[in-house]
Order: sequence, then structure tokens, then C-alpha cells
Amino acid sequence: MTSHSLLSSSHSPTLLALDFDGVICDGLLEYFQTAWRSYCRIWSPVDKTPPEELAERFYRLRPVVETGWEMPCVLRSILQGTSEADILKNWSAICLDLVQTEELVPGEVEQLVDCVRDEWITADLTGWLSLHRFYPGVVPLLQRIATSGIELYIVTTKEDRFVQQLLAQSGVDLPASRIFGKSVRQPKAQTLRQLQKQSAESVIWFVEDRLKTLQTIASQVDLQDVQLFLADWGYNTAADRTAAGQDDRIHLLTLEQFAHFPLRWI
Repeated sequence: MTSHSLLSSSHSPTLLALDFDGVICDGLLEYFQTAWRSYCRIWSPVDKTPPEELAERFYRLRPVVETGWEMPCVLRSILQGTSEADILKNWSAICLDLVQTEELVPGEVEQLVDCVRDEWITADLTGWLSLHRFYPGVVPLLQRIATSGIELYIVTTKEDRFVQQLLAQSGVDLPASRIFGKSVRQPKAQTLRQLQKQSAESVIWFVEDRLKTLQTIASQVDLQDVQLFLADWGYNTAADRTAAGQDDRIHLLTLEQFAHFPLRWI
């Protein structure tokens, strides 16, 4: 960690970048419903009612999903008999094998998942919104930050428009220019680099629930001054949290700490 990082770590951020799913919002209920509807479109099961306990198994495996198109693939793997332990340990290889054996095109699956969501939102926006739960204390925190002078950005792989709808419904007014969603089509490290360049003197903190994402950012020399936090309430595993606790570049953050204002997480 550089001396500048040590210096800046004693202060609150001037720019706070937050992942959305698993940090601000818990969308597990919606994820499963969207994943199952998409699964039914791809594989056309005779029984359109999801098997008992499938949802709970999917919730436990949500940490392996990096982008939304993988969600119906997780269900496919479960229903083909792959163990949860194997999926947690070897998801990249399992997913690649599934794509090849089932002759899937990730881009087409991605479009299908987005289409399923759009149709659902058009038909029942209230029902769709109701399946998203903001984590306790987070909405008041975002509202305080908005009036504190800290620049707030959302950096997520979720569709920008979904993020905007959910924030607006919860009374959080964030300009579209502050949301870096799936439309930017670039790694989160590149987005942070972009924010760093446009705000050269900023003290940047970034909160994410995916350990691999933080590890990738931590390995980049030009981002050494960005303070990195793993949200321990998000979609990660006990092994992820243990690894984060042993990494000098990553701070493990609890929801209680996160929701407290002013921000004194280090």
C-alpha cells in the first residue's frame, strides 16, 4: 500500500463508488424468478413449476454469478445433478462446458434474460419492484451521502435502467451520469480509472461484494490509492470473507459499518 493510500485511509472519501446488487440491493427473489423464467424459455421443461428447494439452492450459489446470463445456467447445472460444492469451486469450468455441450451463445442468453425482465416490468412493474429489497439502513445512507458533498457513483454490471427504476422507487435521486451500468461494457477497474482521472484529487473508496473483482482492481498499480471494501452481507462465501480479511489491500466491511454516517470504515 502506498504512503498516499495510508494517508487517505484516515479520511472519509470524497468519491464513493458502490456496486449495486449485493451491496445496495438484495435482488435474490427477483433473480431466481428471472432465472427460472429464462430457463423455461431455453430448455422448455414439461413442468413449469420450479422443483422444491431449487430456489434455496440457487440463493446459496448466487456468489458464482458474475453476469446475469449465467443465472439460468446455474439452474441447469443444479438440475443436471452437479453438486453445490463443485459449482462453488469450479463454476468457470462448469459454465464453459455447459455453454459448449448445450450449444449456448452467451450473448443470446443475455438478451433473453433482459427480454424476460423487460416483459415482466411492462406487465407488472409493481410486482417486479416488490421482489427487490434494499439492505437495512442503506437508503437513508444514500440520501445522506447525496447531501454531504461526497460524490456518489454506482458501478455495476446490472442494466442501468433497472438501477434507475429501483433507486427512484426508493426515493434516491441519482443522475443517470452517476450510474455506470452494463451499458458501459467495460471492467469495473476501468471505470474506477476513469473516475480517478476525472477527479484527480479525489479520495476514492469502492464497495463491492465480489472478491475476484476487488482482487483484480488491487493488482493494478495505477489504482493503488483506491480503498477497496468487501461487503460481507453480499453475494460472497465464507471463504471469500476469510481471504479478504487476510488481504492488505481489501477491507472487510459489515452492513452496520456501511450504513453508519459519517463514513469511518477504516
